[in-house]
Amino acid sequence: MTDELSRCWWCGDDELYQHYHDSEWGVPQHDDRLLFEFLCLEGAQAGLSWITILRKREHYRLVFDDFDAEKIARYDDKKIAALLLDPGIVRNRLKVNGFVKNARAYLALREQGQTLDQYLWNYVDGRTMQNKRKDMSAVPVNTKVSDAMAKDLKKRGFTFVGSTICYAFMQAAGLVNDHIVSCYRHRELSEKS
Repeated sequence: MTDELSRCWWCGDDELYQHYHDSEWGVPQHDDRLLFEFLCLEGAQAGLSWITILRKREHYRLVFDDFDAEKIARYDDKKIAALLLDPGIVRNRLKVNGFVKNARAYLALREQGQTLDQYLWNYVDGRTMQNKRKDMSAVPVNTKVSDAMAKDLKKRGFTFVGSTICYAFMQAAGLVNDHIVSCYRHRELSEKS
């Protein structure tokens, strides 16, 4: 069964991908836990397709304590070893350890009196950047903003946060609206900002 909605080409006809596109991708997120989850999962996706991570997302939530940074920051070698045996996630030691490092870096940010929401949205002055791209070939893989975000996140101890990953995060979390103009979500999200 197909619908007649005009979407960004990348979600194709996969129902899970379409649901993610229609209900989540590009929607401005301000919940710290969800922003932390997005940042971690974008890092887990490095070198893989997003659909691979999307299909594993619920299992990630289960085994990573629903992305509770305080719990993840306390993971020890035994917990990490167990995670590396779990076929429901990407079993890459650097990526799993990256979640722990990111949790600790996020908690350090909070100790400095800043939420993840405040910190990340500061890069776009608190408002979604509204792009008007006609096709996906016009969408960059990184920008000066994602370069700056990546540089500072790394300085703060985050990992798997290169500029391309940061830009993908910005798209997913709604810091930028990169739905192409012919996609029905572009207009809907433009009107909400």
